Amino acid sequence: MTAILAALFAAGSISAQDQSAVSISREVRDVFERSAKAVVRIHGVDEHSDIYGTGFFVDPTGTLYTSYTVGGEADSFSIQFGGKEYPARQVVADVRSGIAILKSDLVTPTLPIGTSQGLEVATPVVTIGYPLDLGKTPSFGLIAGFDRKYLGRYFSTTHLRVNLPTQRGEAGAPLLNLKGEVVGILVSSLENNSSCYALPIDAAEKIRNDFVRFGEVRHGWIGANVAEAKNAEEGSRAQITEVLATTPATESGLRPGDILVQVGTVKVHEPEDVLDASFFITAGDVVPITVVRNGAKCTFKIQAELHPASKNIPMLSDGTQLPAEATLQKNRAIPLTLDADVPRTP
Repeated sequence: MTAILAALFAAGSISAQDQSAVSISREVRDVFERSAKAVVRIHGVDEHSDIYGTGFFVDPTGTLYTSYTVGGEADSFSIQFGGKEYPARQVVADVRSGIAILKSDLVTPTLPIGTSQGLEVATPVVTIGYPLDLGKTPSFGLIAGFDRKYLGRYFSTTHLRVNLPTQRGEAGAPLLNLKGEVVGILVSSLENNSSCYALPIDAAEKIRNDFVRFGEVRHGWIGANVAEAKNAEEGSRAQITEVLATTPATESGLRPGDILVQVGTVKVHEPEDVLDASFFITAGDVVPITVVRNGAKCTFKIQAELHPASKNIPMLSDGTQLPAEATLQKNRAIPLTLDADVPRTP
């Protein structure tokens, strides 16, 4: 009897697992069916060859997101939408975030924009892209981590690491939660394409909001470097070590030795928090900066200026562009790339 009960229990357990798998499959299929119509294949031409990638519409007038590797340096864009091909043009190419925004003069479906706030490790996500020369394809994975650096170099802001394989042509694909809301954009891959990085959608929306407000992206900066302090103040170990000359911080009242506790609305607990806080600064905006000095809190309102690296992006020896330097000393942010589908001749 014990053996029979054990067998029945095991059978019941397997059945529950099967039901769970069926439920997840159904949710992924539902997201795909509701969202796929707003995802398009992009074709562009750079100085070397044709480039193919993925993009998705974010408003009903034909505005779409993609990755910088697809829409950043190519031209003569077209999109495959509704079984037809239409011309598109570049309106934003931002190497610091790793995304581009294109525009096609069409009335289009859109994907709902969610938020990357509140995502957790093991949150299920779906992407829809065009791998290689294949058709529109869904993929399912999990949020695996929230990384600020890779191979020793810092991103310009925290990226979402996702446990799903990627192929050429999927650059620019939307990362969706199971509600069908966009929570990120695929911008880079890890070794062997076994997993990938996505720019959080909140960061992408900062770029788009700049463009809507000013007609351009305005990466801002204050001009102070930070490092880890020996002792924490108000829960923060981010100490200002240098106020750079001829920057907004010069006459602001900030001093070396101040412990940084808040930049705008972003709380700071460690030096790396400055990466995310800085990314969301827009040149021209007045940013409240709160520090602890001699045990007392002080708040300074500083008008951010355009980051100098926005105009003069440094280059790696292989010609790859780097984004603006992070305000962490002795470290530089680096964009990784998820290859677009670039046909090559043997």
